[in-house]
Amino acid sequence: MSPITSLCVYCGSSSGSRPEYAEQARAFGAELARRGITLVYGGGNVGLMGIVADAALANGGKVVGVIPRHLVEKEVAHTGLSEMLVVETMHERKTRMYELSQAFVALPGGFGTLDEMFEMLTWAQLGLHQWPCAFLDTQGYYRHLLQAMRHMVDEKFVRSAQLDGIWFGESIDALFDWMAHYQPTFVPKWIDESAVAP
Repeated sequence: MSPITSLCVYCGSSSGSRPEYAEQARAFGAELARRGITLVYGGGNVGLMGIVADAALANGGKVVGVIPRHLVEKEVAHTGLSEMLVVETMHERKTRMYELSQAFVALPGGFGTLDEMFEMLTWAQLGLHQWPCAFLDTQGYYRHLLQAMRHMVDEKFVRSAQLDGIWFGESIDALFDWMAHYQPTFVPKWIDESAVAP
C-alpha cells in the first residue's frame, strides 16, 4: 500500500469526561502533522474535533474541514483551517470526507462518530473502498464496542476476516505501523447462503 497522504478523523464534539481523551487527540493531531498527513475532519472548533485540528495546525500540518451550512450558522465552525468546505447536508459531508481521505480513524465520540465510522466499515464490507479503518481506543473507550463486534461474528452476522481487518488499539505509533503494512482483504458479505431465497 502506498503511503497515506490524507486521513479522516471522526471524533466527539465534546471533550469527554477524562483528560486522556484530549491528550491523545492532541498527540494524534501533532503526529499527523509530523508525518505530513493531511487531516480531514468535520470542521468543528469544539471538543476533540477542535483539539485534534488545533494540534495539527500548531505543528505545521494541513487541515481540511467539511461542515454542513447549518452548523456554520450555529458558530461551531473552525475559522483557522487550511481549507474549509461548506456543504448542504450531513450526507454530503460524509461523502466529501470519504472522497478526500485514504484512511479512517475514530477517536472517542458519540452517535455521530459511530455513524460516520460504521458507514466506512459498511462500504469496506461491500467492497466499495479498500482504505484502512481503525479505532484509537483511548483508555479502553471502545472496549465494549469491540466485544459487541465479536458477538456479531459469533452470531454469524459478520465474517471474522472482516473484523480482523479493523484495528483497535491505544498506541499511535502502533496504529501508523499497522497502516503502513495494511493489506485490504475483501470477503463476501453474506455468510449463510442457505438463508437466501431461491
